[in-house]
Amino acid sequence: MKRILLAGAALLLTPLAQAADVNITFSDEFKEALAEDYGVREGDYLVKLLTEDLEREFRDAGASISTINVTIEKAKPNRPTMKQMGDKPGLSFESFSIGGAELTGEVIGANGETLANLNYDWFERDIRWAQHAATWSDANRTFGRFATRLSKAVANS
Repeated sequence: MKRILLAGAALLLTPLAQAADVNITFSDEFKEALAEDYGVREGDYLVKLLTEDLEREFRDAGASISTINVTIEKAKPNRPTMKQMGDKPGLSFESFSIGGAELTGEVIGANGETLANLNYDWFERDIRWAQHAATWSDANRTFGRFATRLSKAVANS
């Protein structure tokens, strides 16, 4: 029975071993926005969201992809972050605005060749959709769309 469980665990871990390295960085402008306006911990949260989307889209890529490099050029929250509310005591979490993100990505194959490059941005235009959104809803939507388009760009290369 132990042997079966160990074999099953090994099969589950196999895709993780073949997964591409995902490197997410921030533009200088966005690093400054995180430090001064949004809070550094928000950057960690955004990296987590984007990494999940990229891993989902590239799950089946296997060993053909070595590295995925993405830069978050800018991101805008739908609701005030904890730092913003701490810096401005009169600001309410019930406040909302349009959000979104701008990203640049590059996928490098196992042979070192660049398989795809993509610049993508999306910012909500209608404030009515932001009323029920979480802090980074529009940015998260942008991340999902970006990951899908980047994986399609690789598939079409």
